Amino acid sequence: MIKENYILIDILCKHYELETTFFNQLHEAGLLELYFDNQKIYLEDTNLGKFETIVHLHHDLQINIEGIDVILNLLQKIDYIQQELIHLNNKVIE
Repeated sequence: MIKENYILIDILCKHYELETTFFNQLHEAGLLELYFDNQKIYLEDTNLGKFETIVHLHHDLQINIEGIDVILNLLQKIDYIQQELIHLNNKVIE
């Protein structure tokens, strides 16, 4: 049984005008974790922001799945470096 914090992929497909195959491609590429229950596919709502970033990159900027993977990895590294910088700045201030 899927909990309330999961969104049915069919609803996302209608809202964003996407095909289910797009979600399957993202899942196969390891970009989104999908959950399967009773012949239905779900996305955890905590991943909605990441999904919207992916849709923006793919739809608005015409970036393919492989390019999205690279961009998301770079964004993750930037976030890590920013957190390290904050941590180091806090050490210097102390």
